[in-house]
Amino acid sequence: MIALDDIRAARQRIAPYIRKTPTLPYAKTRGSDFGGDVTLKLELLQAAGSFKARGAMNRLLTLSKDELARGVVTASGGNHGLAIARSAHVLGVPATIFLPSNAAPDKIAKLRDWGADVHIVGAIWDDANAAALAHSTKTGATYAHPFSDPVVVAGQGTLGLDILDDMPDVDVILVAIGGGGLITGLSTAVKALRPQTRIIGIEPVGSPTLHACLAAGRLVALDRLETRVATMSCRQTDQAIYEATARNVDEIVLITDAEMEQAAKSLWFEFGIAADLSGAAALAALQSGRLPLAGGEKICALVCGAGTDGCLPG
Repeated sequence: MIALDDIRAARQRIAPYIRKTPTLPYAKTRGSDFGGDVTLKLELLQAAGSFKARGAMNRLLTLSKDELARGVVTASGGNHGLAIARSAHVLGVPATIFLPSNAAPDKIAKLRDWGADVHIVGAIWDDANAAALAHSTKTGATYAHPFSDPVVVAGQGTLGLDILDDMPDVDVILVAIGGGGLITGLSTAVKALRPQTRIIGIEPVGSPTLHACLAAGRLVALDRLETRVATMSCRQTDQAIYEATARNVDEIVLITDAEMEQAAKSLWFEFGIAADLSGAAALAALQSGRLPLAGGEKICALVCGAGTDGCLPG
């Protein structure tokens, strides 16, 4: 789908528009000895609140003036939409965002604050995506897919380069999965430069999109989605995403929505970090005890998105 050179080119292209996010050691507290040295990568501090700013900005910066002038449209569980809206705002072009009804209210409010035209359609991302594609056909607006787009995936892959800059000897990287664009880009970068680093994906029990594909040995569609985490809800990924996952990802661990909610509360309680449920997925996997870890490993737990849907009441 992409190669290391694509990711390096994306890094140079988007550098003026995104942030180099910090890392934070996860100091051991009672009941939190995970059998390794854990570092949080705080990508929730990225522009627009998630790693999605990387792929969105790379996508918009590769569009022609005519394409930008027609505006951009996408479907999102929240974070990709925010990233597209923010990138469009920076570049001075209109953005239209379609979301499912389970999108977090704080993300919907932020989208409107970025000046996006927001539409809530259907109960799942697939419904919103169909509406976004129809809007693109009707208006000529440029459609920006959240994960099935090599340019977007290359942008997400720049996070892998940043992690290796921060932790050149990292043994394990924990990555939340929605459609699979992040883990595809990140794993492509990391495996090209440090193949011994293990990439472990994390999916909700109620949306095991890539886990199901790996179990079947082919691309499959889920019969139903049973997670409330809109940013990690996807009925079917892309063939190229599946192939990259099969090639580069060492393990996929399934966790519950309740475990993500508890992890989000832990991040808020211990660090004052307001992560959305997907952002808390890496810590949830550690807390679950289901990860195949060896003692003493250096672990990067990616906190990939900001939000208040899991850590605060209401």
